[in-house]
Amino acid sequence: MVDPRILTEAVHPPYEDKGATRLLAEAWDHIWPWSRSGFERQRAVQAAGLAIAVAATVAWVLAAMGNLTPGAIIGWWFGWSVFEVVVRMGAKPYVKDGPWWGRRYRKASPMDMVCYVGFKNLLVGAVLFIGLKSLGLIVI
Repeated sequence: MVDPRILTEAVHPPYEDKGATRLLAEAWDHIWPWSRSGFERQRAVQAAGLAIAVAATVAWVLAAMGNLTPGAIIGWWFGWSVFEVVVRMGAKPYVKDGPWWGRRYRKASPMDMVCYVGFKNLLVGAVLFIGLKSLGLIVI
């Protein structure tokens, strides 16, 4: 059973009151799963996360060069997504509460984070995969 306090505990991200630059800061928040406080709390996990991010980037470059199969690309992306959940739970343990255009955030449960990261990475991965395929760099 989920602790009801988790569902109502408000969280305030660092960019909450930045006015017009809030949208840029929020976009960065979606792309970059690490935070300064996360590095201080879980140095080994955060450092491993940076290494895996570099490896995932290399995998996408290899895919763009035509050196990886679609199955390998999907495997790398799934592995990165699993690790990103762990990184975000330690670095940015919050999710948006309400509509995507809103400004309310709450503490994330592990399932909240799995859903957030899974959906976000599904969209990003689909855009990258379709882009590479449309350029003829991935042949199925």
